[in-house]
Amino acid sequence: MSDYMEGSGIQYHLHIKKGDVGRYVILPGDPGRCEEIAQHFEQPHLVAANREYVTYTGMLNGTPVSVTSTGIGGPSAAIAIEELVACGSDTFIRIGTCGGIRLDVQAGEVVIATAAVRHEGTSREYAPLEFPAVADFTLVEALVKSARLLKKKHHIGVVQCKDSFYAQHDPKRMPVAYELQNKWEAWKKLGVLASEMESAALFVAASSLKVRCASAFMVVGNQEREALGMENTFVHETTAAIEVVIEALTHLIAAEIT
Repeated sequence: MSDYMEGSGIQYHLHIKKGDVGRYVILPGDPGRCEEIAQHFEQPHLVAANREYVTYTGMLNGTPVSVTSTGIGGPSAAIAIEELVACGSDTFIRIGTCGGIRLDVQAGEVVIATAAVRHEGTSREYAPLEFPAVADFTLVEALVKSARLLKKKHHIGVVQCKDSFYAQHDPKRMPVAYELQNKWEAWKKLGVLASEMESAALFVAASSLKVRCASAFMVVGNQEREALGMENTFVHETTAAIEVVIEALTHLIAAEIT
């Protein structure tokens, strides 16, 4: 592979190098969330900011941890995990937002993904479609315990990942509406909890790279509830999901670092 940074050791997109980040990394999509998440660390400091990628590093339980934004979608998320692994990280928890699909998944609740539907393109360049996009069991278990401890309303199960936000929300205008609408009905019948854009790529990339990855989301709203005329509020604050992830990482580090 070409060394675009000419031997500097700095990663091309994230602008980080070995020693800049911890083994444990939180992955929000929005770079604007990084500083908020980093405030939960001890002695947080900005490491780098380039394109959609912002990285802070600090400490939890005396252990270096980091937060790096991935931007929107699988391609940029895969770049982030690749470059973080190259710098020594091996445990990742995506945190972000999702839209509910199953009717009981409502705004303000937390979704913990056990696996993701690969209705996106990035993961296909890592593994054939027959290979599942599955979250790491240890990380899922830590997130579930954390949500229960904090008494956060949460759901555990499969999420769906797509590449086009607007194809989900306005599929009828797309030339491939016949495919989008039929598959959406399939996700509903299969009990898929929610839709988002990064976990399938991250889970499959993590499997390929032999590292751990899981995801926790805050539900913004539920378009299926709205379509049926049911109550459907909107929540944009991600505090509940952040608290669940920080609590999970704190206990995970305590259990793994001696």
